[in-house]
Amino acid sequence: MNSVFKMPKKIYYHDTDSGGVVYYANYLKYFEEGRTEFLREKGIDIKELSQKNILFIVRNTNIDYKAPSAYGDTLEIFTEIKELKNASIEFLQQAKREGRLLVSASVQLVCVNNNFKITGIPEEVAKKISANITP
Repeated sequence: MNSVFKMPKKIYYHDTDSGGVVYYANYLKYFEEGRTEFLREKGIDIKELSQKNILFIVRNTNIDYKAPSAYGDTLEIFTEIKELKNASIEFLQQAKREGRLLVSASVQLVCVNNNFKITGIPEEVAKKISANITP
């Protein structure tokens, strides 16, 4: 079974729009936080990698909104790896409230250098990312 990372996310007033629900673009930020914490839990420090000329940038996002959340809710952000390739990682992510799926997304990151040229994911990083992943 794939390694799934779960992160709580409290919804504050500043997360909401004039209708009182979470502004749709904020889920992209929540998913970014989920990916960052997922990688941190696997021993990967994004800041350290950037200092070594290794960056991960979003290439593609597909997001599906199913139900709203509102001020005061506590969400759970789930993050897992769908596919790991030589120079890219595809994540599957979900936002849930009390087990109910609110938003799901597929996010593909590509590994680049400081000149934004695609480069392979370093072997030691790929090993850490792929730990506990089944094909």
